[in-house]
Amino acid sequence: MTMIFGVPLAVFMGQLMLGLINGAFYALLSLGLAVIFGLLKIINFAHGAQYMLGAFAALLGLQYLGLDYWLALLLVPLVVGGLGMVIERTILRRIAHLDHLYGLLLTYGLALIFEGTLINLFGVSGASYPVPEALQGGLNLGFMFLPTYRGWVLVAALVVCLATWFIIERTRLGAYLRAGTENPALMQAFGVNVPQLVTLTYGFGVALAAFAGVLAAPLYPVSPTMGSSLLIVVFAVVVIGGMGSILGAILTGLGMGLVEGLTKVYYPEAANTVIFLVMILVLMLRPAGLFGKEA
Repeated sequence: MTMIFGVPLAVFMGQLMLGLINGAFYALLSLGLAVIFGLLKIINFAHGAQYMLGAFAALLGLQYLGLDYWLALLLVPLVVGGLGMVIERTILRRIAHLDHLYGLLLTYGLALIFEGTLINLFGVSGASYPVPEALQGGLNLGFMFLPTYRGWVLVAALVVCLATWFIIERTRLGAYLRAGTENPALMQAFGVNVPQLVTLTYGFGVALAAFAGVLAAPLYPVSPTMGSSLLIVVFAVVVIGGMGSILGAILTGLGMGLVEGLTKVYYPEAANTVIFLVMILVLMLRPAGLFGKEA
């Protein structure tokens, strides 16, 4: 039997693959946070709740409307993203000129409202969402049996992350977004509707969280608290990559998933804290994060 540092090759590679899949979720959620903070300077503490809303919307859509998984994957991000746009236009815009702390406290309050409302309606026990028929079964990779759905999650998350990076960093629309947040008065003078850009950007970041929620629904129990525990880890990933760095969010999310997976192999007791240890180390050596820019 082939061994790697005292661990069977199959176990080692299996944990790497599972870590990469978890990292895909970290990357997708971190990307939404990075888009909102990098372009709007809003610390969106409601991001975990919006991820949870995506999973719940998919589950309730299936139970009450017969909405299948593929339609949910398209419609739920639009609906939850639309809710985010309403929140930005009616609430967040009123405190846009204030310190970032006000935005953090406001979005944290919104997260508590969303979570508390759903706990009162559905309780705290999780509900299961069926894996779509087309993605049932698995693939024999030689070193492990990979469920087809987990492979789909990895591919879908990577495609969305890379497409988002390309749009923001390599297209004219992305250039308008960056310019509109850096010098809104100048962009207004050129006829660009900056407030509308801000609303659309926040809605897009929220839609990314909802998309991750729909992807997660068949993997994890759908419950009102599913986003709160994940949010702290995602914030740590964003800090490691650099607040507001789009590419940093993607690469760090995938990298931290791998680190977490390897830690489960060699020192399982530290698996839940290794990301925070990495965050402390990075902040000591590079306070702006691995891909962030010094102020």
